[in-house]
Amino acid sequence: MSELKRIYCVKVPIRRLVSQCLSILVVILGCLVLLTPSALAGLNDDRFDGNIFALYAGNGSLVPPRITLAESLKNQKPALLVFYLDDSSDCKQYSTVISQLQDPYGRAASFIPVSIDSLSPNATYTSTESGYYYQGLVPQTVLIDQKGKVVLNETGQTAYEKIDDVFREVFDLLPRSESLELKRRAFNEINTELTQQ
Repeated sequence: MSELKRIYCVKVPIRRLVSQCLSILVVILGCLVLLTPSALAGLNDDRFDGNIFALYAGNGSLVPPRITLAESLKNQKPALLVFYLDDSSDCKQYSTVISQLQDPYGRAASFIPVSIDSLSPNATYTSTESGYYYQGLVPQTVLIDQKGKVVLNETGQTAYEKIDDVFREVFDLLPRSESLELKRRAFNEINTELTQQ
């Protein structure tokens, strides 16, 4: 009987010890889950979650740019520089405007998004390099015409219409009030010309 009593006494403290350890482990894991900040990013916050043009503008073709500013100026092609940060809510919201502008002007002008993370802060730039035009704020939009002259330099979220008006001047197009409204084609538009009726 004494041996049975001794085994029972040893088992009870071990069970109690195991249950206390499990309780402490559950409390620690619960604290880690509740106190860990959320890694989710969205349109209206300054958290990084990937390339803003692909995620928020639905246009991953803008980054990386197809042409450099030097090549665009050499070809006498207007260039739209857009300085941005992937983790800026203002830049995330503004990316849709740039994507909409690429639709009517993307073939006639060079669209050059520049992540300011790629700019060297101590470097000196020439007028054929994107860093030459950066003023320290994002988003920043710079439109350079065919002759290399800056015709628009705006910081902050610039309205589509304002940039469109300057593009119209650069390409010698009619003002918006005198021309047809440029509309973006729907992605899943059905072409009825090819179907029999």
